[in-house]
Amino acid sequence: MSGNGRHVSVLRNEVVVALAPSNGEKFVDGTFGAGGYARALLDAAKCSVFGFDRDPDAITRAGALTSRYGDRLTLITGRFGNMEELLRARQVTAVDGVALDLGMSSDQIDEAERGFSFQKDGPLDMRMELAGPSAADVLNSYSEGALDQIIWTLGEERKARALARAIVAARATAPLMRTGDLAEICARVVGGHHDGLHPATRTFQALRIYVNDELGELARGLAAAERLLKPGGRLAVVSFHSLEDRIVKRFLAERSGHVPRASRHTPSMGSPAPGSFALKTRKAITPSAAEIARNPRARSAKLRAAVRTSAPALPFDPVKSGLLVEVRQ
Repeated sequence: MSGNGRHVSVLRNEVVVALAPSNGEKFVDGTFGAGGYARALLDAAKCSVFGFDRDPDAITRAGALTSRYGDRLTLITGRFGNMEELLRARQVTAVDGVALDLGMSSDQIDEAERGFSFQKDGPLDMRMELAGPSAADVLNSYSEGALDQIIWTLGEERKARALARAIVAARATAPLMRTGDLAEICARVVGGHHDGLHPATRTFQALRIYVNDELGELARGLAAAERLLKPGGRLAVVSFHSLEDRIVKRFLAERSGHVPRASRHTPSMGSPAPGSFALKTRKAITPSAAEIARNPRARSAKLRAAVRTSAPALPFDPVKSGLLVEVRQ
């Protein structure tokens, strides 16, 4: 939970169990946020944690935690996909555990000026790093076909084509600059709530993922964790929707030798390469009913955990694996 009491780390106890911290070990909290996982690890053992966050506001808010834990907590402004280089600059070349929480921070969602939420009117920003092209830049400059692809692929929105057409028509009159304007278009085109979701949910999700390259960042982060973890090191990843979980599941399946052949009649290609991870559980761990009751934002969370073996790291191309789709503007 953050200092203002809003953000609650999902599956926190389960993540600590999966990472099993011991005295003297080094951990990466790749998505520091309000510091929930980092604090739980630091309280569980006399270990040290490197907390990464691409959002500079998150690092600024963490002053009290650095005072509490001293040199056991090191905060780094940057993407977890770059954790390898950022740690090497601090003479750290291997760690004992990596935690990644892929969900949005409640602090970000609840701050209207960040533009992540359709429930509060604010600028169409959505940039975690407060730098680079914003959601408004994408909506007002990309072709109808590109917008259709983003909303369909990253939001899994069935009415993506109609939404893209409506966005292009609306911006011909005036640029789309406010979250309320986009939410209104979604409500008009998509209609009422579907599957319990607000009509703007999937479109806002798609734009946020695209603006921040979240799926590409996830793929880079998983590969970096594989290279950084010592033999016996632990990886714990909490995802919140199917696109994220699909990448994590596929990555760990490939690395642990659990990718099935296309057919039982497909001939074997010899002995498979040794796996670089061993799965802690075959199925994802999900929140208890009690946790969901306390924190409804936990309802879609899935935790996947694995242990690093001594096998060498392997290349991982999520585009070739069919997990990432490149959008053409």
